[in-house]
Amino acid sequence: MAALNQTAGLSSYASLMVPVHLGGNAEGPIKLAASLADRFTSRLIGVAAAEIVVPYYGDSISAADALLLRKAEQTAGEEVARAEALFRRTAGNSSAIEWRSSLSEPRGFILSQSRAADLLVLGRQGTDDADQGQMAVSANELVMDLGRPILLVPPQVEYLSARHVVVAWKDTREARRAVWDALPFLVRAELVCVASVGSEANQQGIADVCSYLLEHNVAARPMSRSGDIVSETREIIDIAQQQGADLIVAGAYGHSRMREWLFGGMTSELLDTTPLCCLIAH
Repeated sequence: MAALNQTAGLSSYASLMVPVHLGGNAEGPIKLAASLADRFTSRLIGVAAAEIVVPYYGDSISAADALLLRKAEQTAGEEVARAEALFRRTAGNSSAIEWRSSLSEPRGFILSQSRAADLLVLGRQGTDDADQGQMAVSANELVMDLGRPILLVPPQVEYLSARHVVVAWKDTREARRAVWDALPFLVRAELVCVASVGSEANQQGIADVCSYLLEHNVAARPMSRSGDIVSETREIIDIAQQQGADLIVAGAYGHSRMREWLFGGMTSELLDTTPLCCLIAH
C-alpha cells in the first residue's frame, strides 16, 4: 500500500508557493500559479518578506535611532501589506489560498517556507528584465538551496498549458531529479519529447528515459541533435518551439563558492533568457 500511495502522490502537486514582490511583472507568476492550483486542486501559498532597513548616519542619540527603527518597520510592514493585497486580488478568493509574510530578509524567508510546498512558481529575473524591487529573489539565488523544483515564468506569461513538454536531458543527477519533479506535468501532457543535444547527445541514454516515463504512463519520444551546435540552450529552445511546447524541464547544474552560485552555460542561459516556462531542479 505504501508503494501505491507513493506512486499516486507523483500525479499531482498538493501545494504550490509563489513569492510576491512589488516590482515589474509582479502579477504574471501569481496568475499562472493560481491557474495551476485550480488544475492540480492544490493549496496556493503566497509569500513575501521585506527587510527592515535602518539608514545609518553616523553617531546618533538613542531616541533618534528608535525613531528611525520605527519608521523602517512601518515602511517594511506597508510593503508586505501591499504584497498581500496584490496576491489576494490576483489569485482570487478561493478558500485554498494562504498568505505568509515576514519582516526579514526575503531569500532566507522563502527558503524556510518552501518546506510547505511541492513547487515554487517564480518570475524570471534576467539581466534585461524589468526591476522587481527589493522584495524579489531570483531563481539563481534559490535553486541550489531550495530542495524544491522551481517553475520559472518569463515576463508577460500568465498561463501554462503544458500540453507539449520538452525535457532537456543530460545523464546527470540533476536531470533525473528534474524529470521526477516534473511528473505531475508529464503525466498530463499530450506530447513529451526527451531531447539531448551536443557532441555526446547519442550517449545520454534517452531511450532509457523514455522507457522509464512509459512506466509512469507517459508516452515520450526521444530526440537527439549532435554535431556543430553553437548554444545547447538555444538548441533546446528551438526544439521546444518546433514541438509547440510551452514548458521545458531541465536540471540546474552548478556549485557554490563563497556563497555565490556559479552555473553551467545552459542553466545560466535558461535562468536569464528563457522565453518559455522552465521547470528546473537541482
